[in-house]
Amino acid sequence: MNEKMIEARLRDGVKVLGGVAYKWVSPGNAGVPDRIVALPGGAVHFIELKRESGKPTRMQKAQITRLRALGADCAVVYGLGGVESYLKIAREVVQYGISAARLPEILH
Repeated sequence: MNEKMIEARLRDGVKVLGGVAYKWVSPGNAGVPDRIVALPGGAVHFIELKRESGKPTRMQKAQITRLRALGADCAVVYGLGGVESYLKIAREVVQYGISAARLPEILH
């Protein structure tokens, strides 16, 4: 499964939960995560999507480290299984109002 299909599953799954998964392109800031997910209740997550066998670049790791140091929730999500794991967490955040729950750094 390619990264575009993985992104589509994330986007569609977040939409079902009442949220949005914006594609993030930040000129002059290489390596920012692929998506900014905003969920009902105010939770915001930065998501870097990879194929199951993919690996974050050095710049992606640096951007994720910077965002996490600022207190942002960021995760690297691998493959369709990782997206499903993320959506399970997102569903709990929406249902139970766990807006302060931290995401695991990596989801498979």
